Amino acid sequence: MEIVTTIRRDVMTLPAAALGPDNPLPPLRPLDEVHRIEDRDREDLPRDMARQIGWEPLHSLLPVRVRDGYGRSRAPGDIDTVVIENDRLRATVLPGLGGRITSLFHKPTGRELLYRNPVFQPACFALNGAWFSGGVEWNIGATGHTTLSCSPLHAARVTAPDGGEMLRLWEWERLRDLPFQVDLWLPEGSDFLYVGVRIRNPHERPAPTYWWSNIAVPEDCRVLAPAEEAYRFGYERRLHRVPVPTYDGADRTYPVNGTHPADYFYEVPDGQRRWIAALDEDGRGLVQTSTDLLRGRKLFVWGTGAGGRRWQTWLTEPGTGGYCEIQAGLARTQLEHVRLEPESEVSWLEAYGPLEAEREGEWATVVRGAEARLDAALPRPVVDAAYEAWRPYADAEPGESLAVGSGWGALELLRSGGKLPGTPFEETTLGEAQAPWRELLLTGSLPEPRRVAPPGETLVAPHWRDMLETAPARPLTEYHLGVAQWHAGDRAQAVRSWERALELAPSLWPLLRCLAVADQEAGNPERAADRYAEAFDDLCRERRDHGESWTAATAALGREALETLLAVHRVADARAVWNRLHPTTRERGRFRLIGARLLLAEGDRAGARSVFDAGFEVEDLREGAETIGELWAELTDEPLPARYDFRMRPGDPGAAGPR
Repeated sequence: MEIVTTIRRDVMTLPAAALGPDNPLPPLRPLDEVHRIEDRDREDLPRDMARQIGWEPLHSLLPVRVRDGYGRSRAPGDIDTVVIENDRLRATVLPGLGGRITSLFHKPTGRELLYRNPVFQPACFALNGAWFSGGVEWNIGATGHTTLSCSPLHAARVTAPDGGEMLRLWEWERLRDLPFQVDLWLPEGSDFLYVGVRIRNPHERPAPTYWWSNIAVPEDCRVLAPAEEAYRFGYERRLHRVPVPTYDGADRTYPVNGTHPADYFYEVPDGQRRWIAALDEDGRGLVQTSTDLLRGRKLFVWGTGAGGRRWQTWLTEPGTGGYCEIQAGLARTQLEHVRLEPESEVSWLEAYGPLEAEREGEWATVVRGAEARLDAALPRPVVDAAYEAWRPYADAEPGESLAVGSGWGALELLRSGGKLPGTPFEETTLGEAQAPWRELLLTGSLPEPRRVAPPGETLVAPHWRDMLETAPARPLTEYHLGVAQWHAGDRAQAVRSWERALELAPSLWPLLRCLAVADQEAGNPERAADRYAEAFDDLCRERRDHGESWTAATAALGREALETLLAVHRVADARAVWNRLHPTTRERGRFRLIGARLLLAEGDRAGARSVFDAGFEVEDLREGAETIGELWAELTDEPLPARYDFRMRPGDPGAAGPR
């Protein structure tokens, strides 16, 4: 039998914003994550859901760094892609950007099945910052968008179950220290893209596991799923059960019927086939189905309110149409983590393809009709059989390399001496970031830097912390040990490690900054302000040039120092920090907002208002953040201008009357 599926490398050109450098400061506190609920809400939840919501929540982004160096100036840029296609479908994958499927094109009908973003514009939605919208993304790690959203994955050709080729993507997820893989293939003549996913726990301890496949589709649709109830979660952080399709007087399965952004986690009954579909006014669209292990299904809507519409244009560009997300996950909601036993794995199969069905009418009838169409196009037993056929191939060794990810997996396998069939993490992928940790592993000593520079990344897993504790107690070792101890919850010992390092360290500012965070967390804001001011003074004396790394360090520390000093009303000290920022840093939107706060604190209300009147964009505005509206409300009773309206819940600051 002739196999007609092909895999090839290609390049996609589109307006793209540069990612810029990562934030060099260790994230001792997580970014504000919106997927949290009030404890009181857990009392009314099913016992297993409440237990999984409370199990191993993320308290730190370590060892991952925050990605906040991107901007909003876009220029034509080339992005590497891998294209997999047969005579029916063409899938375009971005291995350098989390392995996202950016396009799924159905050839017989000439239709794009996904929402395809015409630009690459990072925004602060991932757990560690930079994220972009559109396509199908693979979310692993913890509640929220993966830290790998804008990071490269390993990619290679692998033999598919039918003897053809499939595309394998794999990486080491660092928040939970878990390797994973995503295998994509198109059987000959198939209208469905198959996706096999496997997550492994190579450790001797259980691990919290999280997965959601997020699928962006045009929002002018109706979303169908086999459920009569859902758990609604909004940005007011309340989770409660609601009926499907109609809730609060409107049919919520039409994304345009909501005012505010919200999640609807469908309660798919046990034994029911797992699927979700988005159909346009002609009854055409995309369906996603899977083996039963991937139990959750969800609809996310931006809503028709001003804030939701502003976010839509912020993530793409005006006039391109809005989108919603249909999703599939390991748990019923995105607030949960699932237990993965030691030295075990979890795997499943997903399928993506076109569906044509009647979308209007009585809910139960419409859902039955759509499922019947799905059963005719891709019977449930065929999906189960495809999964069983794929499982032996999950261990198949990759062939030609198509893209290279990070060296962190290689470092972990070097440490453990283990092997992971099917997902090789070759030592050749070890790079500059891993070099000092490789030396610690091989010699028992962490090398001191050869030149003055911001410190590198810290590894915080128990085995690396143990190595740091037994290594010679040099300043850089004590710095990294303190970060690892902080991550482990031993804050008093972390402070002692940082204080010991101060006595001999050539660079004081990284240690002073860590101690300032510790002061804040301990309820000592004045001492934190002292240490931030001292840290920024030391950095300004030490920085060697206006290159990327020093500029990023100055911006990151300056931002934290400014916010801390303003919080304790030390306005003159804040102005001293502001004056020593690089001019290009002061022009960034985040700093223009801080500059307006500084002017207001100095009593210059007109000057602060003029910043708004001149216009600015906070490039790394956090999902759900209310800072712009809060400052505007301090300045005026006027309605918040549309360009600054990112409000995602009723009653957001800056609101002018009912919304």
